[in-house]
Amino acid sequence: MKLTVLTDNNTLIDKYYLGEPGVSYLLEENGSKVLFDTGYSDVFIRNAQKMGIDLLELDYIVISHGHLDHTGGLEPLLRLFTEAGLEGRQYKRPVLLAHPLAFKRKYQQGAGEIGALVSEDRLATCMEIRHSRDPMWISEQLVFLGQIPRVFDFEAKETIGCIIEDDHSSPDSILDDTAMVFKTVSGLVIITGCSHSGICNIIRYAKEVCKEERIVDIVGGFHLLRPSTERLEGTMDHLEKTKPQRVHACHCIDLMSKIALSHACNIEEVGVGLEIQY
Repeated sequence: MKLTVLTDNNTLIDKYYLGEPGVSYLLEENGSKVLFDTGYSDVFIRNAQKMGIDLLELDYIVISHGHLDHTGGLEPLLRLFTEAGLEGRQYKRPVLLAHPLAFKRKYQQGAGEIGALVSEDRLATCMEIRHSRDPMWISEQLVFLGQIPRVFDFEAKETIGCIIEDDHSSPDSILDDTAMVFKTVSGLVIITGCSHSGICNIIRYAKEVCKEERIVDIVGGFHLLRPSTERLEGTMDHLEKTKPQRVHACHCIDLMSKIALSHACNIEEVGVGLEIQY
């Protein structure tokens, strides 16, 4: 599998792409193209074009969770497909895979709408929408984890804003937060969005679903922004026990947390333009 970073908070040195606070990765595996998240804007499209990547050939679009920094690019992507149709250019009709709560309204006091701003009805004009709380294998090696069981008591405690379902509002624990896993002969590659469900919970569930203990790499957000001492130490302890070969922690992790994690595992650089082969 080849993973290409299309959107991240940072860009690699001497790679003249655009960055923004968001996540978007292209996964290419056995002839299939899977877009994991779309960042906040059209930045992932503009970067893909500079990289010579044709997003009209996507087979799957996978959404890690419904927040704006992961779904904001869906509207410009819909426009890209619509314009291609108007101009008589061919494009695949990809499957959009997400947790059932990913497209519910999400609202935060003082910030307003923090969830997806484009409806599933509109997206369905160009995509096939599928929901799953359960793990779903996209191929023999690539799996969408679905809803992550929350086991560790030091993470996934907080709520962000509220979720609105059937005119009822409740604190949002972001149960839609999920991840993907690629199973290699050497172990697992875990790909996350923000890890609101907890990076250690994600690692534990990835091992359970894939029946594999070895971790080759973890790529994505760790949701360690000014974390409590309990959470940071718990995460470090779990990573020391897990012994991933390397970790590409990015997006929603602060500098001090990244420095701390570097004492527990092998942290490597991440940014737009990064390509990793597994």
